[in-house]
Amino acid sequence: MFPSWSAILVLGFILLDSEGRPMKEAVHGLKFYQPLTRLRHKQEKSQESSRFKGFLIPDDPFGSCENKYCGLGRHCVISKETRQAECACMDVCRQHYKPVCGSDGEFYANHCEVHRAACLKRQKITIVHDEDCFFKEVIQLSLPEDQRLRITAATVGQSVVLSCAVHGDLRPPIIWKRNNIVLNDLDLEDINDFGDDGSLYITKVTTTHMGNYTCYADGYAHVYQTHIFQVNVPPVIRVYPESQAREPGVTASLRCHAEGVPDPQLGWLKNGVDITPKLSKQLTLQANGSEVHISNVRYEDTGAYTCVAKNEAGVDEDISSLFVEDSARKTLANILWREEGLGIGNMFYVFYEDGIKVIQPIECEFQRHIKPSEKLLGFQDEVCPRAQGEADQRCVWASAVNVKDKFIYAAQPTLSRVLVVDVQSQKVVQAVSTDPVPVKLHYDKSHDQVWVLSWGSMEKTSPTLQVVTLASGNGPHHTVHTQPVGRQFDRVDDFFIPSPTLLISHVRFGFILHKDEAALHKIDLETLSYVRSVDLGAHGCVPHSLAYSHLGGYYFVSCRPDGSGATLPQLVVDGVTDAVIGPNDNVTGVPYVSPDGHYLVSVDNTRGLVHVQHIGARGEIRGAFDVRTDLHLADLAFLPSFTAARGYTACGSAGTQALCLDLASGAVSVLGGLKEPLPAAQWPWDAKNRRVQASGLFGQYLMTPSEDSLFILDGRLNRLNCEITQVAKGNTLVWVGEA
Repeated sequence: MFPSWSAILVLGFILLDSEGRPMKEAVHGLKFYQPLTRLRHKQEKSQESSRFKGFLIPDDPFGSCENKYCGLGRHCVISKETRQAECACMDVCRQHYKPVCGSDGEFYANHCEVHRAACLKRQKITIVHDEDCFFKEVIQLSLPEDQRLRITAATVGQSVVLSCAVHGDLRPPIIWKRNNIVLNDLDLEDINDFGDDGSLYITKVTTTHMGNYTCYADGYAHVYQTHIFQVNVPPVIRVYPESQAREPGVTASLRCHAEGVPDPQLGWLKNGVDITPKLSKQLTLQANGSEVHISNVRYEDTGAYTCVAKNEAGVDEDISSLFVEDSARKTLANILWREEGLGIGNMFYVFYEDGIKVIQPIECEFQRHIKPSEKLLGFQDEVCPRAQGEADQRCVWASAVNVKDKFIYAAQPTLSRVLVVDVQSQKVVQAVSTDPVPVKLHYDKSHDQVWVLSWGSMEKTSPTLQVVTLASGNGPHHTVHTQPVGRQFDRVDDFFIPSPTLLISHVRFGFILHKDEAALHKIDLETLSYVRSVDLGAHGCVPHSLAYSHLGGYYFVSCRPDGSGATLPQLVVDGVTDAVIGPNDNVTGVPYVSPDGHYLVSVDNTRGLVHVQHIGARGEIRGAFDVRTDLHLADLAFLPSFTAARGYTACGSAGTQALCLDLASGAVSVLGGLKEPLPAAQWPWDAKNRRVQASGLFGQYLMTPSEDSLFILDGRLNRLNCEITQVAKGNTLVWVGEA
């Protein structure tokens, strides 16, 4: 009745070849002569212990079940009464989900369950492809209407569990998606545990995790639940100035900047008492409550003014002190205030042909001129040694960065080195050797590192990335190379490292770009090593520049024009999954993100368009407005808004004009009176031949260079503050200070 089988047992084992057939070679002088017979049907779970590579091998040659085959859905058991081998329906099947429909109209989790049911029902059941059967299973899945959309909130640093409300007796495994990217198969550090109940676990949440998460049963994506995940962040406050002294009769202002998720509400106390009941023509709140303005100050206005910020995640506060007394310039409080406001801090540093100039923007005063012939502190090297064959001693600069208001690092590409300027002494204290032609610097505040991109030659023949570690230390400083993996760092054309914000102080990863390659290459800033690549080839995008918002963890990538010269839309890359979400609608141009992460400003000079988008507290990207302009904006910088509590103004310069755009209201102002910028041919280091440098978190000034002079703009009054002449090629700018 059943197919016969037999095997020869020699010394307790049988040698099988690579395909599972018994070998006929001699073992210890013995040979196998009788081959095993391949079973006609696969055995079920209960018989797998007696099967190897499709052959039945007896465990006990004297056992009465050893020679009995029972067929699919059945297994052999020893009767307690007769002690004889009998076939019975299988008790359970091995648990795995590969759903099929039976000819009896029922839905089964796998083939084994079909055969087991046939045994139990004592009827023949075959596998069929029946849409009605599968539809019957779909309606067995349940999702309450009030559970289709859920809002979940957590505070930054916590862990959270998102549970899926899709239920059913035979519910397949739960699939989770973020931004339409399946999470289950990804090896993520922070989303790495999918529970047996289908829940999603997120550990140590940050603002990058906010957004929409969708769950559904595998194979039934049309029955899904969406979790809107909000990450709340307690407020963080900064006030300016920390203290000031005023004589009676003058005006005093105290400003407060606060960020948090959701946006915090601001309040002011004077000596611990709410000032709201005391508001008058003389004491007012401006910029939506972020500024206390006191006109005609009196002695009784002296006090500690506390700014308090609250949201549902927490509270923060800081104090700005005001002293009102006669001859205030002679008091200690005023001396301290004047040193903070007009001393070594709150200055523009300009690197130009004739050395370095330190400029105080309020009165447009020179504080210091470091000439090319000046010696490095403690060394014989000059700031800018005379080039061979050159009659004049000139400086060539490419890039500079502020390191914690303590040092400024400035790249000298023709000398293959980076100078370190001490802010306190306003002297050059060290020259750090680099690979040839260093052209771009970036200060990674999270790890106290200065990243250096060198071309190797003016033709970019051998570009490299180097890093100065412990950049704010007292030195001596030196560079180290990034850790090579293949040739990922050898072919670098550019790199991007997000800047920390008031709320997010730690940045872990950055990206490098290769010339003419449709990919982003992720780098670990802690280990200085390559992590993985993000392929942009499906979108035909060779990346040109990037911007990043910590709200939702989005990277916005502008693409170079394609082979036909057509402008491609920006791409959005998810910083959690390293996956391309898709195009940023039809937005094109170079992206810039405001310091608080809420505004994306894209400048497309080809189309004459500035496009503004708003990024909400749940990571949602919304279109705001467009500004048409024929100005060719070379660079963009952000100033704090002077009308809104948490707003920003974006300003860029082009030709003889500057454009400023209030991002909250959309108001546009154009400032004239500038001179033409440095010709692009005389600035080979990047495309920004006219830089724009803002003046800190509370600053109201902008600096932008022309070919042979500097212009300081007053963003608060929307006017040109002054022009500083005889500053040739001053396109390398740094701000030092808070305001």
